[in-house]
Order: sequence, then C-alpha cells, then structure tokens
Amino acid sequence: MKIRKLFQKTQFGIFGLFGLIVLSTSALTIYTVQTHLSTEYEGNSRNIAKTIADASVDILLNRNLATLQSLIDQFVEIQGIRYVYITSDSGEFLAHTFVPGIPEAILNSDPNETKAVNRQLPGMGEFVEVGSPILAGFAGTVHVGMDLDVIGLKIQRAIGQQVYLISILLVVGVLGSIWFVNLAARPLGDLLAFAVKLAKEEDTDGTDAEQILARDDEAGELARLLLHISQRRTPSDDPPPAADGTG
Repeated sequence: MKIRKLFQKTQFGIFGLFGLIVLSTSALTIYTVQTHLSTEYEGNSRNIAKTIADASVDILLNRNLATLQSLIDQFVEIQGIRYVYITSDSGEFLAHTFVPGIPEAILNSDPNETKAVNRQLPGMGEFVEVGSPILAGFAGTVHVGMDLDVIGLKIQRAIGQQVYLISILLVVGVLGSIWFVNLAARPLGDLLAFAVKLAKEEDTDGTDAEQILARDDEAGELARLLLHISQRRTPSDDPPPAADGTG
C-alpha cells in the first residue's frame, strides 16, 4: 500500500501510537500477571507450611520422626514444591526431603525464619522459601521451598497468550490505519488529477471528473473552485506578446 507524502507523518504517528499502546499494555500485563501469580504461589506455600505445622504437633510431641518424614514426603509430590524441611526450636533438622544431603545454604540459614526468602541452591535452581512456626515456634518451624522455574513457566504461559492477542490487535490496527489513511487520501489524488487536466486545458468530461465535482466535501469544493476559475479565464488574462513579436 502506497501512502501519499501528505499523510506519511500522520501514518507514522499512528504507528508510534499503536507501538506505545502495545508496549505499555504488555508491560502492565507482565507486571500484573507476574505479581499476581507470585503472590498466589507464595500464599499457597504458606498454607502448605501451616498445614504441615498443624499436622506435625502430635507427631513431634511423640517424637515419631519416621511419621514426620512420611508426612513431608507427601507434600513434595505437589507441583511446584521442591523441598520441605522441619527444624526444632534449637535449630536441629528433624526431617527434610533433600537428597543426598542438606545444601550448605540451608545449613547456614536461620532455622527460625518464617518470612519469604529467595534462595539459589547449586545444582537445584532458584526457589522462594516460606516458613510456618509450630506451636508459635516453641516446637520448631516448617520450611517449604517453591520452585521459581515452575512459577516462571506459568507466568510465561499466561503472558504469552495475552501477548499473542495484543500482537494480533497491533497488526490488524496498523493494516486498518493504512487502509483508512489511503481511503482519506484517495479524493486528494482525484483532485490532483483533475487540476492537472485543467492546467493542460484537457477535456474534463468523464466519470472521474464528475465524481470529484459531485463530492460534498472539501475535495469537491476545491474541484468546483478550480473549474470555476478555469472557466472565467479570458484571453485578456493571457500574458502580452513579447516586444520582438515572438510568442
């Protein structure tokens, strides 16, 4: 599609506006989805940690560590949960799901921490860890690690679907704007062709001329004005002959 020079800046402005809308919408969508899903996963992790803490009270009172280990092994099967470990109030590791052993980053961390903590464990990946106290911390703390790769994959899928839709709207919008601009510029081309015929004193009879003269917009008014000026021209309007008799 060819765009007339008069409308090129307008068309580029439309392109820039669509681009700005797409970029701002995509950025807002990514931020909203990422924040929402991250908050949701963190909340689910806290709920799971609290569930384990509530269920392990009697087990800890009876010092049945085998049952405690069996309990946390079940929660690792939930999608997104990569590890669970329980520490006593003194910092002793009572049960965990790490194989073959507890990573150094976990061993050197605060066993009573319950706030969300981002961890990068060598050979395992990146995680967000939350904790829940058992009996207000007097019986220990439950720690649950959520795999950030799983969260990232969920975010990519959610964002990808919306970005596809936004991209389709961008392409349709750009093509539609080109079509509308060319539609608006078509009368200008007809008016230019009509003016050229008048300048060359060619016959202006014909379907094209009739169409431009019949328009009720600015293009039609200009065409009728040009025709009126052309018809009012008289021989006296012609430039006088040159002094040497030529022309």
